[in-house]
Amino acid sequence: MAGRINDEDVKAVRDAVPIDAVVSEYLQLRGAGGGNLKGLCPFHDEKSPSFQVSPSKGLFHCFGCQEGGDTITFVMKVDHLSFSEAVERLAAQAGITLRYEEGGYNPAHQRGERIRLVEAHKIAAQWYAEQLATGPEAETGRIFLAERGFDQAAAVHFGVGYSPQGWDHLTRYLRGKGFTDKELILSGLSQEGRRGPIDRFRGRLMWPIRDIGGEVVGFGARKLYEADNGPKYLNTPDTAIYKKSQVLYGIDLAKKEIAKSSRAVVVEGYTDVMACHLAGVTTAIATCGTAFGGEHIKILRRLLMDNGSARVIFTFDGDAAGQKAALRAFEDDQKFAAETYIAIAPDGMDPCELRLAKGDDAVADLAEPRTPLFEFALRQIVNRYDLDTPAGRAAALDEAAPIVARIKNSGAQHEVAVELAGMLGILDTQFVVRRVAQLARWARDRGGRGPQQDRPRGPEQQWAAAAAPRPAASGPALTLRNPVHAAERELLKLALQRPELVSPAFDAYGLDEFTAPPYAAVRQAVAESGGAEYGVQDPQEYLVRVREAAPDDTVRAMVTELAVEPILRRTVDETYAGTVLVQIRRRAVERRIRDIQSQMTRLAAGGDPAQLAAVQNELWILQQYDQALRERGAEAL
Repeated sequence: MAGRINDEDVKAVRDAVPIDAVVSEYLQLRGAGGGNLKGLCPFHDEKSPSFQVSPSKGLFHCFGCQEGGDTITFVMKVDHLSFSEAVERLAAQAGITLRYEEGGYNPAHQRGERIRLVEAHKIAAQWYAEQLATGPEAETGRIFLAERGFDQAAAVHFGVGYSPQGWDHLTRYLRGKGFTDKELILSGLSQEGRRGPIDRFRGRLMWPIRDIGGEVVGFGARKLYEADNGPKYLNTPDTAIYKKSQVLYGIDLAKKEIAKSSRAVVVEGYTDVMACHLAGVTTAIATCGTAFGGEHIKILRRLLMDNGSARVIFTFDGDAAGQKAALRAFEDDQKFAAETYIAIAPDGMDPCELRLAKGDDAVADLAEPRTPLFEFALRQIVNRYDLDTPAGRAAALDEAAPIVARIKNSGAQHEVAVELAGMLGILDTQFVVRRVAQLARWARDRGGRGPQQDRPRGPEQQWAAAAAPRPAASGPALTLRNPVHAAERELLKLALQRPELVSPAFDAYGLDEFTAPPYAAVRQAVAESGGAEYGVQDPQEYLVRVREAAPDDTVRAMVTELAVEPILRRTVDETYAGTVLVQIRRRAVERRIRDIQSQMTRLAAGGDPAQLAAVQNELWILQQYDQALRERGAEAL
């Protein structure tokens, strides 16, 4: 096995790749004040952004699920990589050649499994693209694309390729690149044959499927020949790097425009994505051989940031299958804060067909919001009932009212309830309105949460949530209601985020000045890392050292949290830092004074006079020191 990565190279990777640039590949970030950024956490489902990134410190922390760490930790967690795999990926992005101890340079075949599978897909995608561009056999594929309005430039832009009809062309090519048969099977690029691995894709047009970071993780393959007995579309099977329910075709190309415009267009196929992008609708994406579901929504929500003006437009075929897909999408509508719409092209054409028939402008027009998804769902329901009979109207109301009750905007919900009464021919409009309102209340009650809980939280609320009782530490639960804990937390935040404001005074503070065990553990980690004074010299490396000095993951998470959490003062300067330093010191002095007074009471009842005199002297000194702190503040420290 290869040795561990050289520590200097790990540090170089951390310094070279900004954490905000890496995180922005997976979710939209916006300003959170104090130089920090915030977004929807990629590690748990949430409606209000509690995930914060500190570019200056190279750290992230989620105040909802408590995940946190540096750039390397983020890549490890979000892509399920080992430490060395994450460092290798970031090093490749930064163009850094890594050195390995106890084994020299790391050969390619010794890298982590995921890195190897991604490399195999990258090489396969390049090889498929070359076959389409130059291979005589690929003429069938080139004709297929041309008939749908896609030239060579379009094929290059989307990385479209061609898999030859032979049994093992790609398999032999990848073997020549150093990949083992086991890796080829695990990747899904090859499958077991009678005499060993053979190509999974043969004689097909190939679309590379990339994750949100732009890595090729799978392929979608379209049948070209009648002799092919396989399905029309064949996708990569689920592998260590590809889960069809967790990828969206085109997301790597669309993510920036989706985040910028707060709009996403969901289409049904690879050629539809191509048609939309070439027509100027660069927010188009598609699922890969599966229905649009919850995992896809999570990807989009992190990009859309769930602001009220966000739009998601579904384009489905006008046939029965398309209508079924639209209704299935509506079932997950509540998971979006964005407004959802459906667009069906005239004559039931998909975007690719529409572009061929009527041009780019028609595709761009199709992608404009038309019919709210809930309205489409209502029409489909109402059309199934005989509204000429009381029984038919009642049955339609029973099925349609819960749909209206799920509309997020209460004003729109009332309006649509009135419209529903008209659609059903029910003269008592208020009866329908009351029925919908009642169902909405029941839904909220069953969910166990009111509207207040979905409001975005400010720094104070985030701080309170972060300080709430948790299993993260031994000792008493941390709570902001305890002013001592609150002040200790603020001082540690200053020591980690603004060490120049509390150094060198902070480094003279003892562990016993922090009454909360978790905070004392963080104070110890700071001391073992060279103290706040070291943080003044090298702020970036300082936080790395403090996190590494933490005795366990619990304390390490606390360090990350404190390093990212906003300081609760708009103007953070020496005056404020001095106030917090004095606050902590005075409380420690007051505790010691109480201890001495208790000791004096015991000694006065029959103790050693000499010891009593010494204790009285210590009390006088502490009282003078406390008075100086009161009168002169930080100057007396």
